[in-house]
Amino acid sequence: MKLGVFTLLFGAKPLEETLDYLVSLGVQTVEFGAGGYVASAHFPVARLLEDGAALGRLKNAVQQRKLEVSALSCHGNPLHPNPDIARAHHQDFVSACQLAARLDAGVVNTLSGCPGSDPAARFPNWITCPIPPEDFLRPLEWQWSERVIPYWKEAARIAAASGVRVGIEMVPNNVVYNLETLFQLRNATSETIGANLDPSHLFWQGADILTVIGRLGPAIHHFHAKDSGINEEVVRANGIIDPKSLTDEPRRSWIFRTIGHGHDQLLWNRIVAHLRMAGYDGALSIEHEDSLMSADEGLRKAIAFLQQALIREKPGLAYWAQ
Repeated sequence: MKLGVFTLLFGAKPLEETLDYLVSLGVQTVEFGAGGYVASAHFPVARLLEDGAALGRLKNAVQQRKLEVSALSCHGNPLHPNPDIARAHHQDFVSACQLAARLDAGVVNTLSGCPGSDPAARFPNWITCPIPPEDFLRPLEWQWSERVIPYWKEAARIAAASGVRVGIEMVPNNVVYNLETLFQLRNATSETIGANLDPSHLFWQGADILTVIGRLGPAIHHFHAKDSGINEEVVRANGIIDPKSLTDEPRRSWIFRTIGHGHDQLLWNRIVAHLRMAGYDGALSIEHEDSLMSADEGLRKAIAFLQQALIREKPGLAYWAQ
């Protein structure tokens, strides 16, 4: 496994300055924001696709520092009921697949998206309750049969044609938000579709992350190292569902945290061990979204914490078991 970072936290900082800083921290892989809601100023997708010299300079900048590109991330909503948004995010996905192939990245991370409840809808509708059926269960069935599966069958073909796999991040407000819905999509489309496994979203939903890893197995295409913390006092009063701003930390039921500040070292050690047993040997890509820390402090703390958990070498001979 390798220590990685999703470079979105560096904003408009120049590429080479970003890479030099990451190398100084012991980082081995980088993940670039490539469209949708996570475009990066230091990773201009359109220019890199059109300008071979610019692409060559980026590849050299990465390779000269002995870094690897673990994935491109294109987190959008290609199922948005607003056709302009849907088209733009779909094109971002197509471009990310093409560019990932040229960078030998192998994986494009994204979101499943979420359609509206019917053909006339103007906004996405994330449905989590089946009653009354006519208002919720029927629209949910329509979403999957008329929007989700047709779109992702074609998107999987596009990715496969570029020689890349898709890592769907299981995020609430999207039709794929947990293990069951991830497999619902994968089984209806293609094994090109797998998971960009981010425990932070699953922790607050109450899923057992070790069980999730074991069930996913080879469907884990990429991994985000991010934590979340639960505000037990708020949860006791209001439950876990919470639409308040993520920066309203004192009143929220949960927030994103730097790894180790939501769950302890033992659990993260077990997460890494379970990833190895599941056959995953790729990047553990740190995604900083901790609103209680600066990006630099959060990143440094995450790296120090993850260094203790990361398994870098291949297993030795189990001579004691012979």
